[in-house]
Amino acid sequence: MRTPDFYDAVPAIAVVDPLARLLGAAEGGVIEYRYIDAVKLAGHSCPTVAGAWLMTRRALECLYPEDLPQRGELQVELRQRIDEGVAGVIASVAALVTGAAGDGGFRGLAGRHARNGLLRFGVEMKGEIRFTRNDNGRAVELAHHVQAVPRPAELAACMAQALAPGADEAALDAFGRAWQAWVRTILLEHADDPALIAVVA
Repeated sequence: MRTPDFYDAVPAIAVVDPLARLLGAAEGGVIEYRYIDAVKLAGHSCPTVAGAWLMTRRALECLYPEDLPQRGELQVELRQRIDEGVAGVIASVAALVTGAAGDGGFRGLAGRHARNGLLRFGVEMKGEIRFTRNDNGRAVELAHHVQAVPRPAELAACMAQALAPGADEAALDAFGRAWQAWVRTILLEHADDPALIAVVA
């Protein structure tokens, strides 16, 4: 699988998962997620996937300023319904890193390590997504403002050509390069930009 080089430059997110430790899946339970993992999960790379990655990273920095985040010990809530907008994409990326799952998630072992019921949609809030620690109740809400990073000037024309009937490989490649250039700018030049990823509560 060949991907744009900048994926490797995006800072990873490390967490510790007690279930992974218990079952011997990762030494010490430490798991490192990289942006490419989110791309594989979504099947593509776009400003929404990038924004979900950055919101998740920022939330974990706020909630665990000194320790590794505890995967499986966080509740994730979204303002949008599951069938609204891009809520499903954002939730998938957040769930990948945090372990939060809906009703069909892992139900636990001996009353511990359950992941089901930790992912909810259609929750009233100021932000777009809320992360809450189960152990102490600390929470953070964030919002993603993709318009804070302007699209490349050539993107609209490249998109039109790529989506036209009978578009050739050159048109597809040009659009892909322009699209990923936008994503690269988001992830590497605006990752800590409060105009893009805002902590709202």
